[in-house]
Amino acid sequence: MEVNMKILSIETSCDETSVAIVEDGRKILTNRIYSQIDIHQKYGGVVPEIASRNHVTKLPYIIDEALEESRLTLAEMDAIAVTNGPGLVGALLIGLSTAKAMAYSLGKPLIGVHHIEGHIAANFLQYPELTPPFLTLVVSGGHSHLVLVEDYQTFKVLGRTIDDAAGEAFDKISRVLGLGYPGGPAIDAAAKNGNPDAIPFPRVMLDKTQYDFSFSGLKSAVLNYLNGKKMKTEAINPNDVAASFQTAVIEVLVSKTIACAKSIGMKTICMAGGVSCNSLLREMMGQAVAAAGMTLFYPDPILCTDNAAMIGSMAYYNYINGEESDLSLNGIPGLKIGTR
Repeated sequence: MEVNMKILSIETSCDETSVAIVEDGRKILTNRIYSQIDIHQKYGGVVPEIASRNHVTKLPYIIDEALEESRLTLAEMDAIAVTNGPGLVGALLIGLSTAKAMAYSLGKPLIGVHHIEGHIAANFLQYPELTPPFLTLVVSGGHSHLVLVEDYQTFKVLGRTIDDAAGEAFDKISRVLGLGYPGGPAIDAAAKNGNPDAIPFPRVMLDKTQYDFSFSGLKSAVLNYLNGKKMKTEAINPNDVAASFQTAVIEVLVSKTIACAKSIGMKTICMAGGVSCNSLLREMMGQAVAAAGMTLFYPDPILCTDNAAMIGSMAYYNYINGEESDLSLNGIPGLKIGTR
């Protein structure tokens, strides 16, 4: 196993431009993040072409900032890592082109990293004592997965969304309520001033012996409720809608996660992805895990949203297990977990 291995990692899968330097997969030396939220807010979501253009202009400066903050040079890096999927293909290619050029010119190993595996690895940065196996709930704008992490290279998807991801539903409902983008933090904030029992939105559990998720029906129920109120010219309380919707989502996420963990005899649960910042999810999952005699791990919010440190962590475990990439590494928008 490599010791004191420093990996410079790049993350450009969506609208964050991030560069980090991580040592031995567990220690963050620097984690620089440039967010484009302010740019995309007026559009109500990420515009892929705009995101790609901003990666082009910002990435060289973020690399310089990371090196300056860590007081290290490119020559001192042992490898270069980069997200190669899933994500927006244009955005992915900006990071990939940069990482491949750096690895080639420096004569350093190139390591491709799966974005979702990176989110899972964020827990290793937060908890150096954490080791597989464990069950992870991955919830973000594009993904809702229950993943059994058997070891550092073996990921088994036990449940996934069959339609909308939880984060996607948050963004949509936030937009129609006029709460803005990104939807997750906006819904979370509004819900704190609302009544979660005000509106009986459905909890879509699907087959109780399966662990897949579905949020399109819930999203439609909220839209139908709002349209019905408007047609009757009745008042709408956005905070009550936000609270009721959020509770319906979180109850499903928590119940499915606990049921899945019990079915495989797993006592350790992790959470990852941007939606894992949600305050109600953290509260309800914590209560459910404690009641079931399990242990819960989740990273600080800065490590839940897209960042390069999580990519550097996963890259270390890829590398020490022989997963080095060559210069044919390409961006794969729909890259499935467990594949390279």
